Amino acid sequence: MVDLAKIVYYPQFWDLAHRFYEESWEFSCGMHYNEILMNHQIGFPLVHAETNFIHPLSYGDTVKCWLTVVNIGNTSVTWKYEFRNQNNTLCWTSEQVTVCVGMNDITTKIQVPDWMRKGLSKLMKN
Repeated sequence: MVDLAKIVYYPQFWDLAHRFYEESWEFSCGMHYNEILMNHQIGFPLVHAETNFIHPLSYGDTVKCWLTVVNIGNTSVTWKYEFRNQNNTLCWTSEQVTVCVGMNDITTKIQVPDWMRKGLSKLMKN
């Protein structure tokens, strides 16, 4: 997870972000992301991302993630990530757009279901 400079190797930020993303579904919609994929046959592939590496995370640092939903469109969701270390230093930010698709045809957008929209709205800042 760390490189020779003893800081987190940059692709690991993306892996951590996805892990936090998957965990967020428990809070927002009351089920694990795997249930969304398998039982509801809905997926959210990433289609756009803007990311900033602000401060390195070092070996032994604790990562805190603030994950919010910025926008829920008809067929997409925009997520905002902030990673901070144990000193509350901002280390990484990313705004990511995912598109709602049916798992039987991942090339075609579908509308974000109302029950999901309601759940995801829990992650929006007031």
